[in-house]
Amino acid sequence: MTQTVPARSLTAKGERTRAKIVDAAATLMLGDGVAGTTIEGVCAAAGVGRSQVYHYFDDKNELVRAVIERQAELILHGQEPHLAHIEGWQSWEAWRDYVVEIQRSAGCVGGCPLGSLASELADDDELTRQVLLKSFQRWERAFRGAVQQMKDLGLLRQDADTALLAMTLLGALQGGLLLCQTWKDVAPLESSLNGAIGYLRTFAV
Repeated sequence: MTQTVPARSLTAKGERTRAKIVDAAATLMLGDGVAGTTIEGVCAAAGVGRSQVYHYFDDKNELVRAVIERQAELILHGQEPHLAHIEGWQSWEAWRDYVVEIQRSAGCVGGCPLGSLASELADDDELTRQVLLKSFQRWERAFRGAVQQMKDLGLLRQDADTALLAMTLLGALQGGLLLCQTWKDVAPLESSLNGAIGYLRTFAV
C-alpha cells in the first residue's frame, strides 16, 4: 500500500522505534478512541520520550495516519491468505469462520479497527479520510480478486458484477462487525457473513 506518511530515511533501530510508537498508539486508539489518546499516553505506552515521537511524526494527525496504515496491514495480513487462494465455496466458509473466531476470541470487543477509525475521523480531516479510503479500497480489491477467482474456476456466472459483489461482502463484514461489537455476540456477524455468501451463491453457475 502506498505510504501517505512522509518518507524518512531511518536506521533499523529507528524503524523499530517508529513501529513501537505506532503499535502503542494503535492499541490506545482502539480502546480509547483517537480523541482520548494523547501523545503523553503514547509515550508512556511505548516507553519513549516526547521528542522521539516528534522525531518520527510531525504531529498527532500524522501519527494517526500511520496507525490507519498499520491497522490495514494487520487486517489484510490476516485475511489475504484466505481471499487470495479461493478454491471453492469451502474457502468462503473458512474465511467466515476465521473472521468470526477472531471476534469470539476477543470477546466481541473492539470491532473493526479501520471501521472504528473511519467512524471517528472520516469527517474531520481530508488527508486522513484519503488514507482511510485507500485502506478500505485495498480491502475491497482483495474481495474483487476472490470473486474473480470464483469466476475463473467456473463457479460464478461471467456476467456477475465483480465490483458489486466485492462491495457487498465488505459492507456485510463491516456491518456485522459493528453489530457483533454492540451485541457482544458473534451471532450477528455470522448471520451477516452468511447472508453475503448466500447472495454470492445466487450467481453460481
